Amino acid sequence: MLWVKTFKLHCGNNQFVICMYLIPVISANSVNPDTIFANNEMSLRDIEIYGFDYDYTLAFYSSHLHTLIFNIARDILITNHRYPEGLRKYEYIPNFAVRGLHYDVQKALLMKIDAFHYIQLGTVYRGLHPVSDEEVIAMYEGSHVPLEIMSDFYGKSSHGHTMKQFMDIFSLPEMTLLSCVNDFFMRHNIDYEPVHLYKDVKVNSLHIILHAVLKKLSEQGKKMFLITNSPFDFVDRGMNYIVGKDWRDLFDVVIVQADKPSFFNDRRKPFRRVTDRGALLWDRIHRLEKGQIYKQGNLYEFLRLTGWRGSKVLYFGDHIYSDLADLTLKHGWRTGAIIPELRKEIKIMNTEQYVHMMTWLQALTGLIEQMQVHRDPASQAVVGEWIKEREAMRPQTKDIFNAQFGSLFRTYHNPTYFSRRLSRFADIYMASISCLLDYDFQHTFFPRRTPLQHESPFWPEHSPAGLDVSSQLHRTKEREEDRVQK
Repeated sequence: MLWVKTFKLHCGNNQFVICMYLIPVISANSVNPDTIFANNEMSLRDIEIYGFDYDYTLAFYSSHLHTLIFNIARDILITNHRYPEGLRKYEYIPNFAVRGLHYDVQKALLMKIDAFHYIQLGTVYRGLHPVSDEEVIAMYEGSHVPLEIMSDFYGKSSHGHTMKQFMDIFSLPEMTLLSCVNDFFMRHNIDYEPVHLYKDVKVNSLHIILHAVLKKLSEQGKKMFLITNSPFDFVDRGMNYIVGKDWRDLFDVVIVQADKPSFFNDRRKPFRRVTDRGALLWDRIHRLEKGQIYKQGNLYEFLRLTGWRGSKVLYFGDHIYSDLADLTLKHGWRTGAIIPELRKEIKIMNTEQYVHMMTWLQALTGLIEQMQVHRDPASQAVVGEWIKEREAMRPQTKDIFNAQFGSLFRTYHNPTYFSRRLSRFADIYMASISCLLDYDFQHTFFPRRTPLQHESPFWPEHSPAGLDVSSQLHRTKEREEDRVQK
């Protein structure tokens, strides 16, 4: 498929019309949404033990759950904290927020920040309405957020930190409720303390093909374990529904109410055995037995009792900080991130509209980069028009994913704060555990070798027309000048 772009170049009293034939080189082939993507080389033949989180890793939830969480939290504000009855008019907005956003607790602003701590202008919201770029720049004295006011390692706001990052999927109704309450207060000119609002709104997350994956791992003789913050009765009901009543037979160790991420760092909490009826036993735990349920504990005791160490263990979770960070940084486990939003974003990236838009955007960027060296008025006029067109297109690349905040993975051309953490803490990532069904247990995942900024690629550069456009235009202008002189 070819797309044709035309533009005019003025040289003296003459005008040239240049046609460019754009070959979509950004996405020649569609991406399979069930692909497993690698940040780090890893072979499944080396993995002997598979570990799993529960929520949004093994168990996925209907979108109605977020509505339920929103409604319950909203009603608690009204009933328990004496918030205005008028808040009941607000309903959950499914497509308002995306994961990985930051919330300025002091200023009551929700925003997206990139990997370099820069705010993506156009994605800052006070309540349900965007804040102008000029106001954002005035408030932050630019668009950079200093390290000292960012959240701590786990994305939590602590003393002296004003930014809270929302990293799990359960935080979507929390972000939406914060925005709705802020909106109500502003609409009614109610004077309020943003810090109190943030603390009052904090939502305690309500905890709702998998069998084929677990069965496949079991048949290959792989060890499996489950470490979750959810309580046993909740996990038991969910796994009975998803896998069947024999789900515990598939796991060598099951740990509930683990209190991650402190489970990975705090050596003080011992394991307790839980009966089928949920009662806690007092006996000391000398080994972790298959078929039993254990509560709390800590990773150091887990490693001592199982001997499962290092890169032969692969653990899957959806929370980049709570599930994966410590395991890869401190304990050398391999990690897999479950990112349900991947399917939606890949489907958008596979559309003709997106491919066309990104092909031309990259072409424009290349043209500007090549032509900016020519300082004559005619060339600069053309470059100016290209810059305007590029700036006009950039919001479209955001809105195609989410009208308020754009893609989970990019702030225009830069990776997001979320995306950078994903690449640091996850060896592989995928939309769901079911993606494992498409791979055998000898498969090696290789990250793409994309050139660093100072490296020259080992394949031909793709200019929009397959040629050096700057040189073409410069030679055309030189020929015209020679003709005029003659």
